Amino acid sequence: MLDALETQRYFRQIAIEGFGEQAQEKLKAARVFLAGAGGLGSTISLLLAAAGIGSIRLADNGRVELGNLNRQLLYTDADEGAPKVERASRRLAALNPGVVIEATSETLDPGNLAGLLEGCSLAVDALDNLPTRYALNEASVRAGIPLVHGAINGFDGQAMTVLPRRSACLMCLFRGAARTGVIPVIGTAPALIGAIEATEAVKVLTGIGTPLTGRLLLYDGRAMSFSELEVKRDPGCPHCGSS
Repeated sequence: MLDALETQRYFRQIAIEGFGEQAQEKLKAARVFLAGAGGLGSTISLLLAAAGIGSIRLADNGRVELGNLNRQLLYTDADEGAPKVERASRRLAALNPGVVIEATSETLDPGNLAGLLEGCSLAVDALDNLPTRYALNEASVRAGIPLVHGAINGFDGQAMTVLPRRSACLMCLFRGAARTGVIPVIGTAPALIGAIEATEAVKVLTGIGTPLTGRLLLYDGRAMSFSELEVKRDPGCPHCGSS
């Protein structure tokens, strides 16, 4: 149940047709695992906290660097050198004291992801490398937890939602591809893709709308255009296939 202050805080969301207090209560009851507190994770965490997600389990092993500040909106110059999850937790708690922030600076790998996903309603990919994305994808599929994916490069970005064993997963999409090197990025790209990921998270948690399943949303910032690619589930996928 929502208390009087929560009803007042979220009344603009509650007023959305088809949303109401029932959807807000679903957000309050949810625990979201957010992998990454960088460019994507900054926007996603701020929007999820503002929306009233009950608990956010935030994982990032990095420290704030000056070169982060063109896109990582959780931090300021004064945070340079500090652990990201420490400063992120402080900022998110100030934004919405009603949200529980569970922060961990563990390095994500196949050995700890199952434990970190335990008790979560949904996982959100705010990572910057494919190997960890694959590990998160596999752990989410095994746990039966929906996963919202997003990635950026320069002015561009993409997003997709995975419903385990019901829609294509990230391994179906990337097929084990690898990439190395620094990813260039303008700050608007993770802000936009992060907002899309947060929207997908709210939709999946509340059951409202049609999620980005089986389709990859592509954003071209230079042309300011969006397009979609169909992504079919691979029956032989090592993560979500029938085997």
